[in-house]
Amino acid sequence: MSSSSGSSAHVNCPHHPDVPLVEDYRAGDMICGECGLVVGDRVIDVGSEWRTFSNDKATGDPSRVGAAENPLLSGSDLSTVIGRPTGSAGFDESGQARYQTNRRNMNSSDRALLTAFREISNMADRINLPRTLIDRSNTLFKQVHDGKTLKGRSNDAIASACLYIACRQEGVPRTFKEICAVSKISKKEIGRCFKLILKALETSVDIITTGDFMSRFCSNLNLPSVVQRAATHIAKKAVELDLVPGRSPISVAAAAIYMASQASEDKKTQKEIGDIAGVAEVTIKQSYKLIYPRATELFPENFKFASAIDLLPVG
Repeated sequence: MSSSSGSSAHVNCPHHPDVPLVEDYRAGDMICGECGLVVGDRVIDVGSEWRTFSNDKATGDPSRVGAAENPLLSGSDLSTVIGRPTGSAGFDESGQARYQTNRRNMNSSDRALLTAFREISNMADRINLPRTLIDRSNTLFKQVHDGKTLKGRSNDAIASACLYIACRQEGVPRTFKEICAVSKISKKEIGRCFKLILKALETSVDIITTGDFMSRFCSNLNLPSVVQRAATHIAKKAVELDLVPGRSPISVAAAAIYMASQASEDKKTQKEIGDIAGVAEVTIKQSYKLIYPRATELFPENFKFASAIDLLPVG
C-alpha cells in the first residue's frame, strides 16, 4: 500500500475529508487512513504491464508491449516478433531453435516501406532535421510507393528525393549536395527522382531564394547577425537589379556572404564559404565578379564598414 494525494482530490472519506487516502494496489481499493473505510474500489492500476529489475539481462524493456502504431503501414505495424529461446523448451533434440528468431508477420510491401522509412530517418538525423520533416518525407514516399509510378527506380533514390521535397515544402530547403552527402545515391539520380515525383504526385515546391540559405550558412560560418543582415540585403538587391542572371541562389548567397564578410571585421575566404555552402571557389568568384562593380548600391545604408568598399577584393 502507498498513500495517494492525487486521487484524494476527487474521492474523500465522508467522515475524515482532510485525511489522505491510501491505495491498495493489489485489491484496487482506496482506504481512509484514519478509520479504514473503503471509499473507492476497482481502481485502475496505471503501472507497467511487467515488473522490471535493474539486474535483468534482457536487452529489451518488457514494460511495454510493442512499438507505436504506424498508420502508413497496411497492418498498422502490428507485427509478431519471436524472441531468442532461453530455456530447454525453446530447442529440439538436435539443439536447433524450435522457432525462427525474429520472424515477422509482415508482407514485402511493408518491409520495403519500413526500410525506406529507416533510411529517411537516418539521413534526417545526420543533417539535424526535425521529426515533422521525417513524417512528411515518409508520407511522400508512401504516396509514391502506392502509386507505383516510379517502378525500376531505387527506393534509396526515391527516399532521398522525398526528403529533399519535404525540406522545400516545409520552408527549410537543403541543397542537392547536402542530401547527397548523407545518402548513398548520386546527385544526378536524386535530381531525376525529384522531377519524376513532382510529376507523379502532381505537386510543386516553392522556388528557392537566397534568403532560404543565408541564416544557416552564416551561422555555420560563425558570422555575427550584422554580417548576415548585410549579406541578405546584398543578395536581395543583386537579384532585384538583375546583376546575376542565370546564377543559382546558393552561389549568389555565397558571393553575398563573401562581400559582406570582407567589408566587416569577420573576414572569410571563398574556400571557407564554399565548404559550408557546397559551392566551388570558382563559382563564388564568378558570381562575386558580377556584383562587385555595383557594390556601393548593394550594402544597407546603416552598415558599418571595417574595410572601405574601395579595399574590397576585385575577384
